[in-house]
Amino acid sequence: MIIESIELKNYRNYDELHMDFSPGTNILYGNNAQGKTNILEAVYVCCTTKSHRGSKDREMIHFHKEESHIKLNIRKNEIFYRIDMHLKKNKAKGVAINGVPIRKVSELFGIVNVVFFSPEDLNLIKNGPSDRRKFIDLELCQLNKLYVHSLISYNRVLMQRNKLLKELFFHPEYEQTLDVWDMQLVQYGKEIIKYRTKFIEQLGEIIYEIHGKLSGGKEKLKIVYDPSALMDELENEISRSRQQDVKQKTTLVGPHRDDIGFFIDEIDIRKFGSQGQQRTAALSLKLAEIELVKNLVRDYPILLLDDVLSELDGERQNHLLSVIKHIQTIITCTGLEDFVNNRFQIDKLFKVVSGAVINEN
Repeated sequence: MIIESIELKNYRNYDELHMDFSPGTNILYGNNAQGKTNILEAVYVCCTTKSHRGSKDREMIHFHKEESHIKLNIRKNEIFYRIDMHLKKNKAKGVAINGVPIRKVSELFGIVNVVFFSPEDLNLIKNGPSDRRKFIDLELCQLNKLYVHSLISYNRVLMQRNKLLKELFFHPEYEQTLDVWDMQLVQYGKEIIKYRTKFIEQLGEIIYEIHGKLSGGKEKLKIVYDPSALMDELENEISRSRQQDVKQKTTLVGPHRDDIGFFIDEIDIRKFGSQGQQRTAALSLKLAEIELVKNLVRDYPILLLDDVLSELDGERQNHLLSVIKHIQTIITCTGLEDFVNNRFQIDKLFKVVSGAVINEN
């Protein structure tokens, strides 16, 4: 799968922009705060409907404008796709594939797979569980439309249940209606746990080998799915937690409380690992994500690297650069020294200055 071009209108600091990409390595360089990351974000938004920054639609629209337009042209197995996305300040976004509007977000997933890697991802291991759940959800939503349906349904039920829990303080007679929400919470929660369990198992096999190479064979990394309740016990655990839920006015058990465990020699490096171990494990995780997508969809994903090389030492830089030789990659950086020093091939070079992009080759 290849992204051939992107067009932006009124997106972030871009009035209008058209870029044609190489199937190989595309580098966007320039000083900070010029708009390099905004281009990567636009690609990611157009492929997943979400910003990697967690930004709302209205925050991505150019100042003093009411809407923004992203157009992405993609080639996959010699079939061409055009994704059009309209972001609106006060309305839901509009998405069309080859000129045909889609009604459900899930129709977009599967056309193109992207892996986003930013310096913040290097802190994925030491950060809180919510970041690791986000990692699972963002990747699984691209790979499995059934997961998308289960996750959306679960989050909707969870929101309604939490709303009811807050209302019980004023209307305790409504407590029996929790049964309706609990039944749905269990139904969709079990589906989420099933898909996440398999995903982590598949990822674990790949990350074990990658981390072994990155650590020079000195460490063996094991990742495990760490659910707040096992699939077969979810119904009982939610029932057992009900009174505490009522007291705290929130749902304390379920996939929205899950985590991923990272262990080296049985030591939980989320809590007790060094910064070097945590960052190496995070790099291994992102590289394993690339390989897993390749195994499942029989094609490499598009790789978006946002100023990551400057955060890695020479050995880890070399390992990452060796991996991306076979993948269409769009990279942002402030300088080109890392690529020159590694004699790395640059297929297309762009300089970004104050919302203007200059093609330098």
